[in-house]
Amino acid sequence: MAESDITTSENGAGTRSFPMRRSGCPFDVPAEYEALRAAEPVSRAVLADGSAVWLVARHADVQAGLVDPRISCDGSIPGIPMPGGSGVDKVGRRSSFVRMDPPEHDVYRKLLAPDFTMRKARALRPWIQGIVDSALDDLADSGQPADLVRLVALPVPSTVVCGILGVPNSDHEFFQSRAAVMLHRGSTREDLRNAVMELRTYMVGLLKDKRQNPGDDVLTKLANAPAELELDDVDLAGAAQSVLNASHEATVNMIALGALVLTENRDALAELAADPTRWPAAVDELLRYLGIGDLLSPRIAKEDVEIGGQRIAAGEGLYFLTGSANRDKEVYDDPATFDIHRPNRGHLAFGYGLHQCLGQNLARVELEVVFESLFRRFPDLRPAVPIDQLSYKHDSALFGVHELPVVW
Repeated sequence: MAESDITTSENGAGTRSFPMRRSGCPFDVPAEYEALRAAEPVSRAVLADGSAVWLVARHADVQAGLVDPRISCDGSIPGIPMPGGSGVDKVGRRSSFVRMDPPEHDVYRKLLAPDFTMRKARALRPWIQGIVDSALDDLADSGQPADLVRLVALPVPSTVVCGILGVPNSDHEFFQSRAAVMLHRGSTREDLRNAVMELRTYMVGLLKDKRQNPGDDVLTKLANAPAELELDDVDLAGAAQSVLNASHEATVNMIALGALVLTENRDALAELAADPTRWPAAVDELLRYLGIGDLLSPRIAKEDVEIGGQRIAAGEGLYFLTGSANRDKEVYDDPATFDIHRPNRGHLAFGYGLHQCLGQNLARVELEVVFESLFRRFPDLRPAVPIDQLSYKHDSALFGVHELPVVW
């Protein structure tokens, strides 16, 4: 580990800084993760504001910690780390049900879950196919090189989630800009608060409109939530906002990075072209391999707890490194290699337990349709510049690429 990666914590102990920057191949998680799994699977780290957290690096410990009821994701607990690894929230706040514990979390989950089953996602496949085909038409008509992020990775998830929620797709620039502020690791607390409140106000307005002009969408369902749930419009708007953010930003980054990985693995693409039934396995391998979301789910210990033989005191913050867990040699053979034949679907890209991503079924179907359609229509698609010259999102809580110029 480089000397520059070591900081001094408040108690004077030498501690690594977090988050670590990816270096070398952009598809690889930070190089420090392997050393952590081998020698310090539960280790101390320092955030940008100098506050300390614990990092949990091994698959078994991450999986166990994510279901331990003594470990909370409740954003109202003072001292919980802020999403993005940018510091500790000394006030404590909850922007959505994603940052709630049971039983409050369960109320929202039960309300929303019927709209995000695998059966529902599969039924949407023809509609998603039409959205993807339209985006690929735009790509074909744009001339070369063309930006895959602007023409495909951004509009497809945006159109899909707007349709499901009942949000006007014409407003996509508004919510994308606010989401970017919420994900940027350099955003101040005031920036974050303003972005959250602007989105919340926007969603409250949509809920009120849905009561007058109902549709076949999630916002209409939320607007008419059972009275016994005792959820006001601010609560319901927060739930809708969470779905919007979770179903959009991660998928945008997975489309762009996933396409880039596939262009570097032509043998795999040839196999997938010959046997398209292998695309679901390929998508799961991309999700495991890329590990883009380590910074999204901070936790805090509600009481003393032991993880991997290390005592975590009540009130101490944690990050469960799912990207590291997904490269654990105790679980995966040759984990640094992209392998569409890998049999194990036990990756933690969508989290684990009660807070496992609600939109994972939809995300899988979207990614399958996008990648299969993209490389069927543009089999020679490739980046227009060397991958080490692309601009990557090192400053975001979700790793990705800002632009991806491609030719075909």
